[in-house]
Amino acid sequence: MKNPFTFTSRVRYSEVDADRELSLVSVLNYFQDCSTFQSEDLDIGLVYLRDRHLFWVINSWQIDVLRYPALGEKITIGTQPYELKGFMGLRNFMMWDEQEKLVVKANSVWSLLDTETYRPMKCTPEILEKYTITEKIDMEYLPRKIALPNEMEKQDELVIARHHLDTNQHVNNGKYVEIGAEYVQHNNKPVRLRAEYLKSAMLGDTMTVYTGAVQKSQLVKLADTEGKAFAILSFDF
Repeated sequence: MKNPFTFTSRVRYSEVDADRELSLVSVLNYFQDCSTFQSEDLDIGLVYLRDRHLFWVINSWQIDVLRYPALGEKITIGTQPYELKGFMGLRNFMMWDEQEKLVVKANSVWSLLDTETYRPMKCTPEILEKYTITEKIDMEYLPRKIALPNEMEKQDELVIARHHLDTNQHVNNGKYVEIGAEYVQHNNKPVRLRAEYLKSAMLGDTMTVYTGAVQKSQLVKLADTEGKAFAILSFDF
């Protein structure tokens, strides 16, 4: 890979699970922060987008975990866009341990939208100029869309609160994973997360949780009151 944008950190107590290892949601949050830091450092971050009535939304995640770093470990988080075309952005993420060994790798697909119309918008000349496009990393690239089983079991309902929202006033993509992970029953930790985002949940929306399974994957559908999915999650073991 060619000069990815990186920052370093140390696994905090607030980021670990009951086994004192970095949680899957914390991995996702590190990656989300990494792309945000890169955009801010390039002066095409939140203020730049706000002034042009633009925002990035994520369409899908695929996060492959080779090992979960432990409490106190020093880690390096990296990202690099490998395609910007029209309103679409495709971006890889990586996490290395202190020995520079890759412990997590990921792929993501994003769309640039107008804040008022929600219509797709082409990347601005500044965005195209400032991001360095590199080759995508070596990993298995699975389809963005996640197939659901014919039958899923309704588990719960919750109302979207302010702590679920981000700067776009939508449920943050990591919050869907945090919600869905609560309904996964397995003795082991996921080695892969896939997430497909279909529409934004807003403050006050009622979210219904459905679960099912396909082979080694546990599926979670987070839907509105009519059964239309906000997001579909696949936890692979």
